[in-house]
Amino acid sequence: MKFAHLADTHLGYRQFGLYEREKDFYEVFEKITDKIIEEKVDFVIHSGDLFDNSRPSPLALLTFQKCLIKLKNANIPVYAIAGNHDSVLRKGAIPPQVLFKKFGLKVISPINTNYMYEDVFIAGLPYYSSSQYKNLKNKLSDLSKKAANHEKSILVLHQGIDKYFNLQYELEIGDVPDNFTYYAMGHLHNFINDDFGEGKLVYPGSSEVWKTSELEDYRKNGKGFVIVDLDGKKPSIDRIKIDIPREFIDRTLDYDNLVSGIEEIKQTIKDFDKKPILNLTVNNVTSTSNAHEIITEELDDLALMIRPKFKVPGEESIDLIIDKENALGPIEVLSSRLEKYDDAEIIKFATELYNLLSKDKSEDAKELMDEFYKEKYPIEEEVEED
Repeated sequence: MKFAHLADTHLGYRQFGLYEREKDFYEVFEKITDKIIEEKVDFVIHSGDLFDNSRPSPLALLTFQKCLIKLKNANIPVYAIAGNHDSVLRKGAIPPQVLFKKFGLKVISPINTNYMYEDVFIAGLPYYSSSQYKNLKNKLSDLSKKAANHEKSILVLHQGIDKYFNLQYELEIGDVPDNFTYYAMGHLHNFINDDFGEGKLVYPGSSEVWKTSELEDYRKNGKGFVIVDLDGKKPSIDRIKIDIPREFIDRTLDYDNLVSGIEEIKQTIKDFDKKPILNLTVNNVTSTSNAHEIITEELDDLALMIRPKFKVPGEESIDLIIDKENALGPIEVLSSRLEKYDDAEIIKFATELYNLLSKDKSEDAKELMDEFYKEKYPIEEEVEED
């Protein structure tokens, strides 16, 4: 028995505000669907962030519907959970995945936490914020007890685990039950294939480059999904790489050799099927306007987007004083300021609240605050005396 595991497809995401990038995400998803059918898997698991937000565009919905029908016609069922992007963190809210239940999508939710595929127990939960840590731990414990009754079991989660994330995680590795055969994870956009308990814990990574910070992992591990074979004592993992529609090109040039450096770039990208994204760093710049003019004139028609960064002489000495690599970001500063409270729950709540507010998710932020204060500082009801 084998199945496909994918996550973080972010359908509907318009990177850099470019419609072309939105279409790239659809194209990759369609390629993955065709490859899954070609591999003749028994079923598919999607571990969250199917869509980039909780109100997907009609084109995002139609793209998924078309692919889901393809899989259904191939007799391949799909099991899915909601991630932090495609769910609304409010009580009673439902993710867009439920729209496709009549098309055969099997949605794993807090109400319907588990399914059986032949003798394989498939269980999971949608994304839980760090403020819901205790609730998440309790629910995982319940699923672990159910999994103990089955020889083969799969846990589907969209969570950050401390072993693989820095500060922004919702679970510690010791909180994850160790009696499942396979851990179908989502949320981390890089590829992780790790031993855990008697099974395997895998983040397949995002299907496309959602952030430029993913480029290092993309060049090492590619983008795509995994095929999991459950026949052996321990699952075997086969990484399936899918070519993304357009490339990201990183180049560092010197201002004095800018023209020749640009000519080399032109030779590299001239035969590309689609215009790439260019990340250019130009050192020792004495005229930023001139450098920008040359880059635009020579490359504008050959690239979908150019992201230039100019460094003037003397900036290297500034770098010795300001260590950009180790400088504290807003999350680190916030966490360090809250260390005096000696309370991990408060730090997690604050970072989660910051993430929501920075994305203008005010309603979700309000819901998060309400839940945190109700749990952290419960108000005892007064009892009337007779």
